[in-house]
Amino acid sequence: PGECFSVSDKNEVWLMEILGRGPGVKGALWVAARVPDGYITCHANQARISTFPLDDPDNCLYSPDVVDFAVEKGWYDPDSGEPFSWQAAYHPRNPRSNRVCGGRVWSVYRRAAPSQNFPDDFHRAVEGAPDYPLFIKPDEKLSVRDVMGLMRDHFEGTPYDMTKGIDAGPFASPYRWRGLTWEVDGVTYCWERPISTQQAGFVMVAQSRSWLPDPVGGVYWYTPDDCYTTAFAPLYCGIASAPKSYTQGDISRFSWESAWWVFNFASNQAYVRWSRIFPEVQAVRDEMEDSFFAMLPVIDKTAAELGGKDPELMRQYLTTFSVSTGERLVARWRELCEDLMTRHNDGFVYDPESGRAHGPGYPEEWLRRVLEENPDQFKVPDWEEQ
Repeated sequence: PGECFSVSDKNEVWLMEILGRGPGVKGALWVAARVPDGYITCHANQARISTFPLDDPDNCLYSPDVVDFAVEKGWYDPDSGEPFSWQAAYHPRNPRSNRVCGGRVWSVYRRAAPSQNFPDDFHRAVEGAPDYPLFIKPDEKLSVRDVMGLMRDHFEGTPYDMTKGIDAGPFASPYRWRGLTWEVDGVTYCWERPISTQQAGFVMVAQSRSWLPDPVGGVYWYTPDDCYTTAFAPLYCGIASAPKSYTQGDISRFSWESAWWVFNFASNQAYVRWSRIFPEVQAVRDEMEDSFFAMLPVIDKTAAELGGKDPELMRQYLTTFSVSTGERLVARWRELCEDLMTRHNDGFVYDPESGRAHGPGYPEEWLRRVLEENPDQFKVPDWEEQ
């Protein structure tokens, strides 16, 4: 199998792609390309590097026999007149790969650079459609929150918006359960595969700032589970320990002591009744992230000043902040989980002010779809006893 890695420090970012040589052969083949200053790239379980310079080590590095191995295997003909392509030799395109991988690249690019009007042909697997560029220049400089926003995407606002249509269910849920592909009458179909998915183990945004001391300049904005329904917490790279709840967890057993399970509990509540529950999750998510971003400039300044006097004290300060912030977030999420279970129970919605619950039923659009399939089954006869 192959893998893509984003490798960054405070000065530059590289995209590295690597894969094994095959059964019984030791070692790996790889190629790495530096992201040009002012540009972005995106990769999603599909090789993105195609042709590359063989004589520009400042911007491209690769395993010495990357071309020779492809020639040996018959995957590249040096007499073809075509330049060598890593992608064509080692991960050629196919319709399924384009559908389940290309859409996420398209969605990042379309949102970061709408002026470039990237077509959807490639990720819709139109035969012969060109792949998206390896690097693009966004219309505007991206902030940390912009990047977080790019990681939260279900194709909203496009023809592939997953909150629309009968497949979204009565509550407009943008989530589709696996399998990803399926067959009906011998025809293969595929759900849309968005950036935000329920099987995300964790999501992070790495922030590297060269103008600050290293322990302060590097921040992992991190969340266990699906970031659409959870909040990013800032973990400085100079900390000596992580929030305990972020280090706990067993996929085979639920625990309120595990940050992942706490976030996952709220996420699963939202998935099945999205239009009702997600707005409440979103409100808490945004509230918590707003508070973190408001605090960070003060934390940065104080930590940098401490670093000039006592580096160990700076480390303790950053650790205390990161650990307490993570635990405060998880504690707030436990409250949210309890509130959701109380407020949305057995199909009713509880109003704490009135102390009463009501059954909101189903959206009219979905009820009409039910009647299209069963026009008479649920109809109440129109007669009265004389």
